Amino acid sequence: MRETLVEVLGDAVGGDMYTMDWLIQRVLWHLDPSKCVGQVFLSEDEEGQITGHTIVRIERDDSGKEFGLFSTFFVVPGSRNQAVAKSFVACGEKWMVERGMTTAMTYTAKSNDKLKKLLVSLGYRIGATYDEMVALSKSLLA
Repeated sequence: MRETLVEVLGDAVGGDMYTMDWLIQRVLWHLDPSKCVGQVFLSEDEEGQITGHTIVRIERDDSGKEFGLFSTFFVVPGSRNQAVAKSFVACGEKWMVERGMTTAMTYTAKSNDKLKKLLVSLGYRIGATYDEMVALSKSLLA
């Protein structure tokens, strides 16, 4: 997660945003069914080295309606442009649909053009903006 923050927000902001202990606890929170309905997806190369991750969970909007949320994405630079991120989107959407979600969303920095371009190419729409963040969403109804 830290690599995502550093890449999108820069080392000065992203690198100091959260402690390593907080980041570890946040991943564990996503995996604890008593706290969250979530999942962590990893990719690895032929040697078994992790090449990326995405974290998904079920969230509720202000009205209480549930939706699937991509919490974070990251693919190591040497593994980009090999469909890893597209695979994460497909796996995350499948996971969401299996849990009855009809909408997938993520929030990212307005400046995160790579992720915005990828998601728009996969049917996501850019929606509301919040300070320096933007929401992207997609209907999961077939």
